[in-house]
Amino acid sequence: MPRTVDEILQHADELAARFEEYEPSAADELDAEAVSRLRQAVQERSDAERHLLEAVHVARRSGMSWAAIGAFVGTSGEAARQRYAHKVA
Repeated sequence: MPRTVDEILQHADELAARFEEYEPSAADELDAEAVSRLRQAVQERSDAERHLLEAVHVARRSGMSWAAIGAFVGTSGEAARQRYAHKVA
């Protein structure tokens, strides 16, 4: 990593030259459908995690033990507590 001002400037010049000289190739292109599917899947996973967190919050408010919650989410009670306790205040 550059440390002096001169090294930082030299590094910036090298990066700028690489950027200016870059020529994209067909291998650099991304398939639009694949990108769209990945974005959708990531969004669905995020939504599912949010729904699960809300359900854990409701379960804890209703008095459900971490052991029972862990059984539902496929882990031990301790693992469920470690994963969700700080998120369900």
